[in-house]
Amino acid sequence: MIRVLLVHDACLVRSVLAEWLRREPDLGVYDTTWRGAPGRVRSLRPDVCAVDLDCADAHGVPPLADVCGRGAGSLTSPRLLVLAHTNRPGQLKRAAEAGALGYVDKEGSPERLVSGIRRVAEGERFVDDSLGFGFLKAAEMPLTRRELSVLSLAAGGASVAEIAGSLHLSHGTVRNYMSAITRKTGARNRIDAIRISQGEGWV
Repeated sequence: MIRVLLVHDACLVRSVLAEWLRREPDLGVYDTTWRGAPGRVRSLRPDVCAVDLDCADAHGVPPLADVCGRGAGSLTSPRLLVLAHTNRPGQLKRAAEAGALGYVDKEGSPERLVSGIRRVAEGERFVDDSLGFGFLKAAEMPLTRRELSVLSLAAGGASVAEIAGSLHLSHGTVRNYMSAITRKTGARNRIDAIRISQGEGWV
């Protein structure tokens, strides 16, 4: 039995998807919100965490990085599978740096998700072909994962203090990241950097 933890903030979507996955006899499926995910990972010790990255932006990217990313090759660490869009290369880059093994296109069929879960549970990489262009765009991005996390929170309207608290950084470090982001994007200021990055699909 493959223990799967489905992470999604929209209750209706999460519940429907979880019920659909429970039809598979080899999957034991649990579900939770992003905020509840770290605790559920510790208590359930799932084999696979299947997460929707569109729900992660309010928390930095992703809150499961420390749980699933560090020591992802260990026997006790759940493997990470993400649901993503090809037009959001920033998400793909952050997920890759967080140690994700599986990448399922949200525009694809539910069967692809099941296939991805099974492959990732075996420790194998799974990437939908349709996400290939997104990965090419991700490789060209000038921003680091931490810069993307800072920028994503800034794009959501978070202040320097709120970003610092969310990512456990000092205010000065957040300002340094924003300066680097502005320079790397060729922007005039923080607002311009957000506009440019949103246009590129980075956040």
